[in-house]
Amino acid sequence: MDLEKDPPLLEVADLSVEFAVRGGAVRAVNGLSYTLREGETLAILGESGSGKSVAAQAVMGILDSPPARVTGGSVRLRGEELLGLPERRRRAYRGDRVSMIFQDALSALNPVFTVGDQLAEMFRAHRGMRRREARDRAAELMERVRIPSARRRLGDHPHQFSGGMRQRVMIAMALALEPDVLIADEPTTALDVTVQAQIMRLLADLQDELRMGMVLITHDLGVVAGVADRIVVMYAGAVAEQAPAAALYARPAHPYTAGLLASVPRIDRGGGALHPIKGAPPDPAALPSGCPFHPRCPRAEAVCAAEVPPLVEVAPGHAAACHFAEEVHGGN
Repeated sequence: MDLEKDPPLLEVADLSVEFAVRGGAVRAVNGLSYTLREGETLAILGESGSGKSVAAQAVMGILDSPPARVTGGSVRLRGEELLGLPERRRRAYRGDRVSMIFQDALSALNPVFTVGDQLAEMFRAHRGMRRREARDRAAELMERVRIPSARRRLGDHPHQFSGGMRQRVMIAMALALEPDVLIADEPTTALDVTVQAQIMRLLADLQDELRMGMVLITHDLGVVAGVADRIVVMYAGAVAEQAPAAALYARPAHPYTAGLLASVPRIDRGGGALHPIKGAPPDPAALPSGCPFHPRCPRAEAVCAAEVPPLVEVAPGHAAACHFAEEVHGGN
């Protein structure tokens, strides 16, 4: 597949989200832009609080409003604008055209109803199926995501499943209606590494089968490696860097991306100490002037505190929001 020639499946342009707080507003997402093509996996990477999940909820149209509200931008699915659609039409898109896997499967699933009822409800609400037919489809879905004894377990409640099996139920629910776009928000949170690998392999297999685009939201560089086609790195609600995955791992152009990579152990580097990024992410209610990363950046100069850096291209398809992006990229 030629990702450069295929038309975008999902286009997010200059998306901004803020939260109303006493005395003003806090900007959680600040001008986020990206595209996703059919069959492509786009990873959105960053520390907690960088705006990844808020942006995903804005795309899905499930932000709690108030206090949150989309203040600008565009979200287009196959060319159709989703922002501003009446809620009834937007609800018809959720699950059917765009679906989401949430971080905590135990919280996302209703503890009162059986998993069979929750899966069957998707088919009854969106496809108008009768109860028996919907339960048959629910069993097929559970088999599809490799849950053992699927039909027997239709009557079990979420707490009766292990963490990995609950996540498979969430995947089944998200893929029930074969959406065009799947947003996977930290799909391997709180799972051990073996189960993480199983879940990521399952998602990759189902993505190939359905030819859907996937937005993978994570802070885990290990999860991204070998899975993503392209990566968007977010910091303080904005894009710090975006590039093809292989290029970003090989030659990061933003000091924040370089810091993230240096803080993760890699088997190809042998032993030696890791180098964590100093400090903590900024408070969204009190962002520093200029580049939001400059208080933590080892390359910061006076211009970094004075001016917000533009997103500049350092190679085809590779851009970074850093005053010294070309030097950083060229020096790696």
